[in-house]
Amino acid sequence: MREIIRFAWGTSSLGDFMAAMSDQGLVALEFSTDHTAREDALRIRIPEIDIVESRQGLADVLEKVKGAIEEPGFDPSIPLDLRGTPYQVEVWSMLRAIQVGETTSYGALGNGASVPARHQAFRCAIATVPEASAPCPSFGTTSSLGETPG
Repeated sequence: MREIIRFAWGTSSLGDFMAAMSDQGLVALEFSTDHTAREDALRIRIPEIDIVESRQGLADVLEKVKGAIEEPGFDPSIPLDLRGTPYQVEVWSMLRAIQVGETTSYGALGNGASVPARHQAFRCAIATVPEASAPCPSFGTTSSLGETPG
């Protein structure tokens, strides 16, 4: 039997967002005005799933997500279902530990990783961070990677 992921669309001051939930937690949080494209992208990213629209079933999740968007620092207490390699999940968890308003650099963040920030694996893990796993962290002007974070 294929896994079922339920999804619903909400609206915030940042625009339309899609929240997708598995039985373990939030799998995806994506912003877009192109609902069909985002739903298709989820199917492509996790091909072994069936996705089912569930606006009523996810009403409480949509409210909590909207609260977190509108009030940085608000903890929506939604479990996350992080899907990645063990190293990606390690880096994503480090990103999640950055407090709202705090700034850091790739080098400082990478000091705690099992693979240092100078390695491609660290940069790839950050580049593939699911929207749901981290607030928008603020990095310093330059990183130890010698590039200006975007």
